[in-house]
Amino acid sequence: MRLRVYNYNTMEKVKEFEAHADYIRYVEVHPSQPLVLSSSDDMSIKLWNWEQNWECISSFEGHSHYVMMARFNSKDTNTFASASLDRSIRVWGINAHQPHFALEGHERGVNCIDYYPGGDRPYLLSGADDKLVKIWDYQTKACVQTLEGHTNNVCSVLFHPRLPVIVSASEDGTVRIWHAHTYRAETTLNYGLERAWSIAAADGSNGLAVGYDEGTVLLKLGHDDPVASLDV
Repeated sequence: MRLRVYNYNTMEKVKEFEAHADYIRYVEVHPSQPLVLSSSDDMSIKLWNWEQNWECISSFEGHSHYVMMARFNSKDTNTFASASLDRSIRVWGINAHQPHFALEGHERGVNCIDYYPGGDRPYLLSGADDKLVKIWDYQTKACVQTLEGHTNNVCSVLFHPRLPVIVSASEDGTVRIWHAHTYRAETTLNYGLERAWSIAAADGSNGLAVGYDEGTVLLKLGHDDPVASLDV
């Protein structure tokens, strides 16, 4: 399957190329280097360098099912984690072809991951088809906490970059907010837009964007009402 690159100012397509033998699930841009990770149903992760005409400079194999996501570690940008439907999370170095280690504990496929953005906790967040959210210490390789409450697959998880909260989105149609330190369930949001697939937050803002089957909601955490709703 193909990757396409666009100039976001002109919307012009600047590059298109065959990247994987099966569907591409996720693309992750390196925070400082000209590198992009792609994750695929062909069970591989590939590393591309746009300053070398989008050459594939490395391929990472080790998962035994679809790779749903890969995320760079902002505190050590030479490492990244991957989530797979083989029920594992694997942590890799960009200069090594084999994973450093695996985190296993979910009972069904892992859909999403996120690194803790602060410098005080070596934590990794994961959400899976077992309806659970887990927090991992990637130094001790232990599961620190499991968050229960969703009634269907967890599709997206997020450590908020500004607020001390964890956010999770699920096919049960809800977005759940948890305290990032006590892990207490703070609130559950349901806007009646069917399944919740993705969540995103901007640095320096209390805002949160949620993508659903039936539309997109933009809200400010701390307020009950959406700032904007882009219904289909």
